[in-house]
Amino acid sequence: MNTRLGLRANWAQFALLVVVNAFVGAMVGLERTIVPLLAEADFGLMTKSVVLSFIVSFGVVKALANLFAGRFSDRVGRKRILVAGWLFGLPVPLLIIFAPSWGWVVFANVLLGINQGLCWSTTVIMKIDLVGPKQRGLAMGLNEFAGYGAVSLAALTTGYLAARYGLRPVPFYPGVVLAALGLLLSLVFVRDTHDHARQESQISNLQAPSRPLSFTQILLLTSWKDRALFAVSQAGMVNNLNDGLVWGLLPIFLSAQGLPLDQVATIAAAYPGVWGLSQLLTGALSDRVGRKGMIVAGMWVQAAGIGLFVIGQGFWIWLAGAVLLGLGTAMVYPTLLAAISDVAHPEWRASAVGVYRLWRDSGYAVGALASGLLADAFNIPVAIAVIGVVTFLSGVIVMQVMYETLPA
Repeated sequence: MNTRLGLRANWAQFALLVVVNAFVGAMVGLERTIVPLLAEADFGLMTKSVVLSFIVSFGVVKALANLFAGRFSDRVGRKRILVAGWLFGLPVPLLIIFAPSWGWVVFANVLLGINQGLCWSTTVIMKIDLVGPKQRGLAMGLNEFAGYGAVSLAALTTGYLAARYGLRPVPFYPGVVLAALGLLLSLVFVRDTHDHARQESQISNLQAPSRPLSFTQILLLTSWKDRALFAVSQAGMVNNLNDGLVWGLLPIFLSAQGLPLDQVATIAAAYPGVWGLSQLLTGALSDRVGRKGMIVAGMWVQAAGIGLFVIGQGFWIWLAGAVLLGLGTAMVYPTLLAAISDVAHPEWRASAVGVYRLWRDSGYAVGALASGLLADAFNIPVAIAVIGVVTFLSGVIVMQVMYETLPA
């Protein structure tokens, strides 16, 4: 076998996958500022739970697509899943541009959820394959930096385009180009990495299962039976639960407070921007100091950032809340993926990543649904406060349940 493990040995393919994941992140970033406002401005939707239906559809479908991507990339290879994900992403910006009703936007987010689940999961798995057992935190930090840095830039760009040209169609034109380029790079230049996982399995001296684990066994092990994997899965779910809140309600909340659209876009972009940039440091840091402490601290920093939106007032306080939320998420996101990779054997690691991402991205749907119902029953600040408390409690669970997974 001619495959070699390590970041230096595979830098060209690794860098290409970083670029591809930036395109994946930018596709979802197109919606971060604009779509919640579009619901009210173009379609006259006022009920928050209905407005957030596009995130519910996105979260449910992305969670299931993650599961599919993890399981089938172990069976048919990584590249085929990546290319399939881009084929689902191609129509998304066009559907939103020409949508005559809100149902079109919801359907576009079903396709976007498939695109994100298949493409993002696969780029994660492929980077883990390439680097081998060392530098997993760094690899995940680079991956998530590219993805969420692109989310931030796309959110900021669409916000300023909308302020100048209106909510549709101009802000969604870049999405057509992004989807086409992502498909082209994945189809022509990306190489499959399944052999790298097999190579690691052969040289790592890890005890393989006496017989292949069934999907049900991997699902139960990742979701509940292993304490670290359970702690990681619930923390990932709560992390995206509060992300669903920020995506869906924050632009509406800030606009209702009288902020102009360019300031709303700045706050909406600051959160994934800090999140993306900080992961260059936090992922590598978890390779040195361990996973558990980073996750606990990250969940609590997120809770503090969410709290500033409730107790604070004004652009600068809310911007500080977005920065804290982004920093806390950066501490958690690559570390959770690295912890999964620490525990799971290479032969079933992709499936375990898929199960983890099932739970994590179901948080979008749970967060959007819960925060929408709370906002309708009470108000948006109450919804924000409840999600902040849940985020803090998730950190407590990690502190009490998880064992350290970083190899000695």
